[in-house]
Amino acid sequence: EVQLVESGGGLVQPGGSLRLSCAASGFTFDDYTMSWVRQAPGKGLEWVSAISWNGGSTYYAESVKGRFTISRDNAKNTVYLQMNSLKYEDTAVYYCRAGSDWGRGTQVTVSS
Repeated sequence: EVQLVESGGGLVQPGGSLRLSCAASGFTFDDYTMSWVRQAPGKGLEWVSAISWNGGSTYYAESVKGRFTISRDNAKNTVYLQMNSLKYEDTAVYYCRAGSDWGRGTQVTVSS
C-alpha cells in the first residue's frame, strides 16, 4: 500500500521559514518524480515544485521560485520542501504527490 505522510507544517510569521517532509512507503521511491502541490483556502490546487527521481532536476512554480527548495533523500524515502521568506499567500495545505498517489497534507499558515 502506497503511503505518503507529510509533516513539518505549522504557524509561521511572514518572512519566516519551514521545512516540510514527506515520508514515502509502499513503492519504489527512486522510480518516481516527486511533487509538492498546495491548496489555499477557498482556492484550487496549485502545483508548487517537483524533483526528478535522482534529484538531478528540480522545477518550481513562479510564485515560489527563489524562496522554496525541493530535495530528496532516496536512502530515507523522503522528499523535502524548504520554504524561506514565507508570505501570507503561501498559506495552504501542502500535499506530497507520487504519480497518482497523494498524502493527506500538512497545514502551513503564514500570519503575524
